[in-house]
Amino acid sequence: MPPQVSVIMNCYNGERFLREALDSVVAQTMTDWEVIFWDNGSTDASATIAQGYGPKIKYFRAEVNEPLGAARNHAVQRASGTYLAFLDTDDVWLPHTLDRLLRAIREDDAVLAYAGIIEMDVEGRALRTVLPEHGSDRKSTR
Repeated sequence: MPPQVSVIMNCYNGERFLREALDSVVAQTMTDWEVIFWDNGSTDASATIAQGYGPKIKYFRAEVNEPLGAARNHAVQRASGTYLAFLDTDDVWLPHTLDRLLRAIREDDAVLAYAGIIEMDVEGRALRTVLPEHGSDRKSTR
């Protein structure tokens, strides 16, 4: 049975923050996911890191480095989940991220959900918080 969510991760030499990003997926309270990890020709330890996370991380490697959009499209073609979620290798999710996004989709009968961000510096200090302007398209005044 396919997972509810395919998490799309594109990586090009992302080893610096990769473990933290993957750990944030593994720590999700909603556990019905797979990661489609697209290695876009990395020359660092990204492949070793990603492949060390077990079978829920589906690792693919590009022959040549491609633009981000093309690389993401390759990953999406390999996804089997009902929903797609995109996570960059230098980003992390809070533990309830997937639960809350799926709940928002179901409650509003939506096809898309997004969340705010807390921008951090490399030492982990919050620089700014950006919250979504609207909770649902139906509530939008635009």
